[in-house]
Amino acid sequence: MLICRVIGDIVSTVKNDHFKGKKLMIVQPLNLDGRPQGDAFLALDTVQAGSGDRVLILREGGSARIIFEDKEIPVQAVITAVIDGIQMDEMQEKNNKQKV
Repeated sequence: MLICRVIGDIVSTVKNDHFKGKKLMIVQPLNLDGRPQGDAFLALDTVQAGSGDRVLILREGGSARIIFEDKEIPVQAVITAVIDGIQMDEMQEKNNKQKV
């Protein structure tokens, strides 16, 4: 699972039938300090996330298809939660800052 920020959405009038009624969002992976880390990618929304929200992403196609109960849906990443806050103990936070 990844922590990401929603940075945009995709609007499409013509799309795969499996995507009808679903929101396709652009998400940016974040490190634990909240800074961008890696390339942005697309994820299907299951929790009504919006632009600017920090979200939890499941990025594994087989598991994503299970969430939608659709073996044929061409999806690799799914937004599974909107993150309200992240709490880490002081030692873990210090170790993460030294690695960055």
